[in-house]
Amino acid sequence: MQFINLKAQLERLRSDIDSAIKRVLDHGIFIMGPEVYELEKQLENFCDVKHAITCSNGTDALNLGLMAYQVGPGDAVFVPSFTFAATAEVVAWRGAVPVFIDVLESSYNMDPQSLEQGISHAKRLGLTPKGIIPVDLFGHPADYDEIQAIATAHRLWIIADAAQSFGATYKTKKVGTIGDIATTSFFPAKPLGCYGDGGAVFTNDDDLASIIRSLRVHGQGKEKYDNVRIGVNCRLDTIQAAILIEKMKVFPDELMTRQKIADAYQQGMQDILHVPVCHREATSSWAQYTVRLPDEVCRSTLMKRLKDVEIPSVIYYEKPLHLQSAYKNYPTATGESLPQCEALSKNVLSLPMSGYMDEADRVIQAIKKCVC
Repeated sequence: MQFINLKAQLERLRSDIDSAIKRVLDHGIFIMGPEVYELEKQLENFCDVKHAITCSNGTDALNLGLMAYQVGPGDAVFVPSFTFAATAEVVAWRGAVPVFIDVLESSYNMDPQSLEQGISHAKRLGLTPKGIIPVDLFGHPADYDEIQAIATAHRLWIIADAAQSFGATYKTKKVGTIGDIATTSFFPAKPLGCYGDGGAVFTNDDDLASIIRSLRVHGQGKEKYDNVRIGVNCRLDTIQAAILIEKMKVFPDELMTRQKIADAYQQGMQDILHVPVCHREATSSWAQYTVRLPDEVCRSTLMKRLKDVEIPSVIYYEKPLHLQSAYKNYPTATGESLPQCEALSKNVLSLPMSGYMDEADRVIQAIKKCVC
């Protein structure tokens, strides 16, 4: 069993992907070719958003958003600590200060109460609060209504880090339309992934979109050699765009399969493990299916027993960011520990999940045998 079954997807799409790559090889426009613009149109239609701007990866997508907002030294940007490093990394790139926020035990997403504490603490430190980057961890959208209310009260923008949640919804909105800017990743293991690196930025703001399009190509103006701002080089390769166009054709089917697996997992394991809870008015893209283990269950022992029967499992994330060497000197919401982040890092475990999995019951039975 594979943790994420990319081979089955490739078998389904092999002929179409081969043809798509051949078309790119034939026309020879390998950077910003026609497939890039076609993909952006399809992403806009899928998300019901005005602007989808592709780029080289999900980390650069976040950085483009921060550059568009001119984030810099002395600014505070609020990020959850229980996530991948990229969310905080880009803030540090800009010379700004990531302020680490605790998360909710139930959803693994940013805790609004901790966010309020973090804003107050940042002001006491003499920082200027600028924005919030909630993360839709494991595919579940954060509680954006509560976070938006806080952002509005403090005049902060929101960049929704949807690297793991593309395809999910929050109330009436699709991921991509939530926040002032949303970003995603097309890393191969993501719900919608290419065969290399890729990402996208989404916004309904015409001015932000214009700035971001300029920034991704060296700050280019209307003329190629008239650079109107300091930019970066983070364009999406045409071949990756062509691959994503083919993958988008089957993406809705894959989301339904992921939901069926999540439903089976929940039904089969809710009495023995702490299964993930999605917001009652949201859907998840189930980038990972991550459970919390009871205190009496030894995670390393369980992982070994699962491995013995050829069932892979992974820990996301074994150490919260505020405890990692590169980030330990940045502030937390209260200047002290983040109890939920620290507790989750000790008892979470992610189980196999993909749009091509048909062995959920095998995983459930193995878990029951090991835990009960």
